[in-house]
Amino acid sequence: MIADLHLKKAREIAELVNSQKITALEVTKYFLERAEKLNPKINAFNCLTPELAIEQANLVDQRIKAGEKFILAGVPIAVKDNMCVKTTKTTCSSKILENFVAPYESTVTTKLWEAGAICLGKTNLDEFAMGSSTEHSAFGVTRNPWDLNKVPGGSSGGSAAAVAARLAPLALGSDTGGSIRQPAALCGIVGMKPTYGLVSRFGLIAFASSLDQIGPFATDVEDANLFLSVISGHDEKDSTSMKEKYDYTPIQRENLKGVKIGLIKELMLNSSNASQDVVEIFQAAIDNLKKLGAEIKEVSMPLIAEHSLDVYYIIAPAEASSNLARYDGVRYGFRDNEAQDLMQMYSSSRAKGFGSEVVRRIMIGTYALSSGYYDAYYKKAGQVRRLISDEFENVFKEVDLLVSPTSPITAFPMGAKLDDPLSMYLCDIATIPANLAGVPGISVNCGFDKNNLPFGLQFMSAQLKDKELMEAAFAFEKQIALSDKLPALV
Repeated sequence: MIADLHLKKAREIAELVNSQKITALEVTKYFLERAEKLNPKINAFNCLTPELAIEQANLVDQRIKAGEKFILAGVPIAVKDNMCVKTTKTTCSSKILENFVAPYESTVTTKLWEAGAICLGKTNLDEFAMGSSTEHSAFGVTRNPWDLNKVPGGSSGGSAAAVAARLAPLALGSDTGGSIRQPAALCGIVGMKPTYGLVSRFGLIAFASSLDQIGPFATDVEDANLFLSVISGHDEKDSTSMKEKYDYTPIQRENLKGVKIGLIKELMLNSSNASQDVVEIFQAAIDNLKKLGAEIKEVSMPLIAEHSLDVYYIIAPAEASSNLARYDGVRYGFRDNEAQDLMQMYSSSRAKGFGSEVVRRIMIGTYALSSGYYDAYYKKAGQVRRLISDEFENVFKEVDLLVSPTSPITAFPMGAKLDDPLSMYLCDIATIPANLAGVPGISVNCGFDKNNLPFGLQFMSAQLKDKELMEAAFAFEKQIALSDKLPALV
């Protein structure tokens, strides 16, 4: 078996397996052993799936010996635990689904297994993807591999931590308001939210259906580029699925000459809203874009700064209230067997099954949808959301891409924001707008603060300009050369 296999990129592992220099089974056993050893320290996985992984690896090896080749041959994948993998527990890190075994396979995982990938396990998340720190899980907090006393971000913190700690070369996440990009930034890896509808949501347990989008975590942009090509494409099972597919070609771009990049004025960092070291990191990132030949232009987007959080925290909880109504103790999931009658069973099953953050958002959403308040809140939020989309459309007539900090801060201490939900929500100020407008966004590590914690730069583009977005992120990543820097845990 090849030593230090965890330091290789996904595409390198696939090449080794396809050329039969190593077997998919050897790769799988290597990563299972590594995950079993390190996961107790960071709690990235809710569960590992060794039996399924070995079964898949043996099948891949058999088919390769028969002459087949696979895009992701033998590459272990960490799957966020809100995506269905058939006959495997899918819990959403919630007590209400702690014993739910998925009876069907999600479209994204189906595509991955067909591409030769291996299911390593299901990763921890904020319950039902509601949170920005992966502290709102029924199965314990996930820790940041760069500092075990810090959060990894959320809600896809388990997936981000797994990739950052090199427990898996790739991971699946879902992004409703920044839940891929923000933890990618805090964990120093690459995380992308594709154009809404480019990747099927079939088999993703819904939080807010008009905002949710599945996307990749990877250690570098080229692996994310390869990963997205596998999971994208039209799906008849998802009514919001686009006809377009993200076609894979290796990225060759070395500069950004001729590319106009908008620097969002309202999301700029300065001494009044960020620490000095973070301000300097961000400014250095902009300077590197200029060195690559990009034309930097300051643009103003007042609506996203003033209203994105307000709109999001009406629309997302409202949709969550509707989506989570199905967990009533009757059809599936947790049931309070001590209840004396039907109504008590409904209320107590939900009260005991859901955590505090989920309850908070259900209550907000139910209120916003209630009679007499629907027009004042939910309808008005939808109208402002349209204006925010128009603002993106207009600014992309002036520039090709937008850049901003992914998060205004680096990873914060465990428990620091649990009693201050508004402060937690502000962590997503730069990422939420892309979900409201359905545009793609990607986070790339752009430096480290004085505590050696990573800081992310976010690129955004117009809808279906995912390839141009990936190319710009690739050129930037090559310029700063940080993708191979590892936390001490690794």
